[in-house]
Amino acid sequence: MEINGELVNEEVRYADLGLSQALMQAIEKKGYVQATPVQGGAIPYFMEYRDVIAKAPTGTGKTFAFGIPMVEHIDPESSDVLGLVLAPTRELAIQIRDELRDLCAFKEGVRSVCLYGGQPIDKQITQLKKRPQIVVATPGRLMDHVKRRTLRLDKVETVVLDEADRMLDMGFIRDVTRILDLMPQRRNLGLFSATISREVMDISWVYQRDPVEITVRADEQNKPDITQYRLDVDRNEKVDTMVRLMEIGGYDRVIAFCNTKNMTDRLSGLLRMRNISCEAIHGDIQQRVREKTLQKFREGKLRVLAATDVAARGLDIDDVDAVFNYDVPDENEYYIHRIGRTGRARRHGVAYSLVSSITEGIRLDDIRKNTGNEIRAVKLDEYGELTGAEKQ
Repeated sequence: MEINGELVNEEVRYADLGLSQALMQAIEKKGYVQATPVQGGAIPYFMEYRDVIAKAPTGTGKTFAFGIPMVEHIDPESSDVLGLVLAPTRELAIQIRDELRDLCAFKEGVRSVCLYGGQPIDKQITQLKKRPQIVVATPGRLMDHVKRRTLRLDKVETVVLDEADRMLDMGFIRDVTRILDLMPQRRNLGLFSATISREVMDISWVYQRDPVEITVRADEQNKPDITQYRLDVDRNEKVDTMVRLMEIGGYDRVIAFCNTKNMTDRLSGLLRMRNISCEAIHGDIQQRVREKTLQKFREGKLRVLAATDVAARGLDIDDVDAVFNYDVPDENEYYIHRIGRTGRARRHGVAYSLVSSITEGIRLDDIRKNTGNEIRAVKLDEYGELTGAEKQ
């Protein structure tokens, strides 16, 4: 880990961070003892209300890095919104809200709410009337509440943009700047992301003061343990190849990524025809149905989740056995975030990319070269075994 460009290798335990008994109880209940590098680096500065810009690989515990100090700072007696977290997707917002609630388990009086599109706004207005001190939201829905005057942000002290690069890349930059301008009492701003784009730096230059820059590089300690394979197959053989690979590996929980909503629906139907439980998740599916599908997948009631890239970031599911790039992604970064759904929590993961055209092959070669990932070209032999595992 680097802090302001200087290498810092010391390991940090939660017990050494000077946290309250209530927070320590919540952390111990989760079974955590050792802080991850991004947590050990960010928490002390957040506790001092310093601005932080943190770049860390997906799955390295960024939520607790800002969540622990945010919960510590909340006055349970207050009826004002004091902490705000902005997230690019509904799924990530819900996940963050759930993790913050876990941290509040022994700190009575701290209330949080999650605001996102696709859920009835009246229900959210009812929750806001309970005067939460922490709000987790997607930018668009937050602005809806601001315009309706159902939410005030003038007392907010700490703001966090999680997956900041993704959020700004999705076109939320105007909403984000408007939101930041509504908080005259803001004491610190945290920008957390897997990559730091030009748009993220623009926000930092305008809204942060002397930020602490924390960089956690993917090394042997935090780099996911993911074996990556490439299989060249005919388009009409992709489904059967995927099914055979699932049987060979004995995979019980799989995410298959497609580039289009139509393909996720089609793949879901094709797998169900082969008696494999699968449901699709993409932007056109109602939010309550998406949440129900994700819950079924977490509980092991679905073997396969067919998803577009809306699900590539933020899904906190630690025991995904394998990821399939049913379609090779359009962007190098999508590949990183897709395969990052497996190999989490120091488990071993496997990622397969199914290539059925010259264009997909060129795209995967470009991904391999630009990301530095080792993707091995293999084939399924007549006995159903993987052969020819050669480094690309």
